[in-house]
Amino acid sequence: MEVVSAAEARSNGARIAYDDLGAGEPALLLMPGWCANRTVFRRLAPLLSPQRRVFALDWRGNGGSDSPSSDFGEDGLLEDALAVVASSGAREIVPVALAHAGWVAIALARRLGARIPRMILVEWLVLGAPPPFREALAGMQSPETWRPTLDRLFDFWLHGEADPEVERFVRGEMGAHGFPMWSRAGREIAGAYDREGSLLEALSRLSPAVPTMHVYATPDDPGFLRAQQEFAVAHPWFRVRKLEARTHFPMIEAPETLAAEILAD
Repeated sequence: MEVVSAAEARSNGARIAYDDLGAGEPALLLMPGWCANRTVFRRLAPLLSPQRRVFALDWRGNGGSDSPSSDFGEDGLLEDALAVVASSGAREIVPVALAHAGWVAIALARRLGARIPRMILVEWLVLGAPPPFREALAGMQSPETWRPTLDRLFDFWLHGEADPEVERFVRGEMGAHGFPMWSRAGREIAGAYDREGSLLEALSRLSPAVPTMHVYATPDDPGFLRAQQEFAVAHPWFRVRKLEARTHFPMIEAPETLAAEILAD
C-alpha cells in the first residue's frame, strides 16, 4: 500500500493540512468544495498517484487545518491553495476541483498563468445558478432556515444512494459543520455567481484559454449535457464527460471511473 505523506503549509500563519502522494508533474491538486474535507478524495487519490503526484488539501476551518478566528471568503481559499502549491515545490499544477472550489481553480489560473496547463472540474452547475439553487443559497444564510435547507440539499445530492461511505461523508462530515460555515458558503457561492456569471462565461474570459474538462454525474438532464457539448464545439479547449453514477460525489461512489477520466485528460 502506498504511503501517504501528511504535510502542511502556512497560509498567513494558519496551518493548512494536506496529503502528498505519488510523483510526476503536472501534479494534481485535489480541492474539496465548501464544508467538505479532503477525505472526500480518500478513494480517488490512491488511484491517481501511481501516475501523478497528488495533493489533497483541507481548507481553513476544515479537517486537519487551523480554524481562523475571523471571517474569510473565497480569497482565503485561494491563499490556502497557493500556500500548498508553494509548500509542495511543484512547478505545474492541474487543479481538480469539486463543485464551487472551481472558482478557486479559475483564480489559480489567473494568478499562476502557464503553471496551470489545464483544469478538471467535477460536479458543477456550469451553466449558472438556477432559481431553486439561488433559493437554497439564501436559505443557508438564515439562522431560521439553514438546517432544513441543508437537509433538502443533502437528500438531493444523495439521490437515495446506498453506498454507506457517501452517506457518512455527506451527513456525517459535511453535516457536522454549523451555521457559520454553511452561511459563509452560501454567501460566497452566491457572490461568485453574481460576480462571474456562469462558469462557462468565466472560462471564456481567461486569456489565454486554459484547457478544461468538466466531469459530472448529476443532474441526469440531456439538456444540461447538450448545452455543454454545444459550448465545446465553439470552444475546442473545453470538454465534458458524463459519468454513470447517481450522486454528487462520484469520487466516492465511482472513483475508478473518475480516475480514468482524469488520467486520460
